[in-house]
Amino acid sequence: MGTKFRAAVITLFLSSLLLDQLVFSESNDGLIRIELKKFKLDENNRIAARLIPQLPDSPNDGVIVGLKNYQNMQYYGEISIGTPPQKFTVQFDTGSSNLWITSSKCYFSSACHSKSKYYARRSRTYKKTGTPARIGYGEDSISGRISQDNFVVGGLTIKNQVFVEATSLPDSEIYTNTKFDGILGLGFQEKSIRGVVPIWYNMMYQGLIQNRVFSFWLNRNTEEEEGGEVVFGWRPDSRHYMGDHTYVPVNRKGYWQFDMGDVTINGKHLGVTGLSAFPDSGCSLLLGPTIAITMLNHEIGVDREDNPKCKSIVRMHGQQILNMLLIKEKLEKICSLIGLGRVQGKKSNNERTFMSNICEMIVAWMEIQRRKNQTEDVILNYVDELCDSMPQNQQRQSTVNCLRISSMPIVSFLIGGRNFTLSPEEYVLKTIGGGCISGFRSLDIPHPIGYTWVLGAIFMGRYHTVFDYGGMRVGFADAA
Repeated sequence: MGTKFRAAVITLFLSSLLLDQLVFSESNDGLIRIELKKFKLDENNRIAARLIPQLPDSPNDGVIVGLKNYQNMQYYGEISIGTPPQKFTVQFDTGSSNLWITSSKCYFSSACHSKSKYYARRSRTYKKTGTPARIGYGEDSISGRISQDNFVVGGLTIKNQVFVEATSLPDSEIYTNTKFDGILGLGFQEKSIRGVVPIWYNMMYQGLIQNRVFSFWLNRNTEEEEGGEVVFGWRPDSRHYMGDHTYVPVNRKGYWQFDMGDVTINGKHLGVTGLSAFPDSGCSLLLGPTIAITMLNHEIGVDREDNPKCKSIVRMHGQQILNMLLIKEKLEKICSLIGLGRVQGKKSNNERTFMSNICEMIVAWMEIQRRKNQTEDVILNYVDELCDSMPQNQQRQSTVNCLRISSMPIVSFLIGGRNFTLSPEEYVLKTIGGGCISGFRSLDIPHPIGYTWVLGAIFMGRYHTVFDYGGMRVGFADAA
């Protein structure tokens, strides 16, 4: 999911002027290291696909792939495809299970013009399938055809890897402004398109790595040469974390999803419990359900925006909703009982759906406060204020006063019995125009995933993250 640079568009990929030369060495711990050396490059220039050297065969206890960091919004690394190898940059994305690269046959999408492209006819190991493919990303999608070729990742050659040659990309700023040529998904096969085995699985199946684990370090200091790294097949690089990892079991294959506890703001519980979470290296922000994100952004003090439709429900029906909660009316029935529910068996118009969604959030907010034993007046006033912190457009960022950053609260996420904290300097992002926005953004994931926290680069940059396929668990430790 990370991408760009006008505050209005920082979401799907949200996350360079720098190009890296590769220097290979083997360390005493059995890891093959790929060190990155930077030099300046004109942003308007693109480097055509070029050769990448192949490392000699080794026991392959593990490999490290160096990452580039573009403005803490995009992290990407280098791979090669085919024989002779063609070089590309990809986003190593734990929030996806699919593998796609921009094709030489991507003619008509403006986003294709800024990408290095894969030329199937130039590779002796290319195998054609011709099967059409489509990968959806929210309202956008990429389309192309299924192909097969050899891939080199961190010096490992993965043979006969099936992937999507993308012949059409969305003509949106999100895709046009990304610094990478494709996505290398590191999620579970259960979430990949039919018939495509994720490259991470083939590393295991082809015996290229001995340990079924990989880890991420994302460097949040854009001034340093190293942008980050992915370690495949071995213990994490101890230079990049401190202390022990806190592990939690994966509760659902697809995403690296686990059960998470409550969120606290300066020790004050938000009251939103029972949700899952998953770390997503392809997302720049920290996402969550609108119900929770509105409360969180309200507590940290985002700039308010008048929301008359939400306020009208609170002022017209707030007391009635509270009365129903007191008699323990089922939450899902309350909006229908006051005439703001969804129309069963019929397709609701956009306005009706919008008002129903707001009503359901108001009911949830009131119930959370009622469980905290707040008085009726406090509940009604609090929810009325929440309305002005609720995002009326999911494409719009919640802004904050840059002068207030030092006085903003600490936000903590309870994972595996430990509170993982984020300071305001870590969760507030500064825009190119000099403004500041909250790194917390709403995303309501549909059934069957449902209400979920998405821990993007804001979180993974603060906490070194281990993805343990063998143990079916995820681990976090303080990044160093």
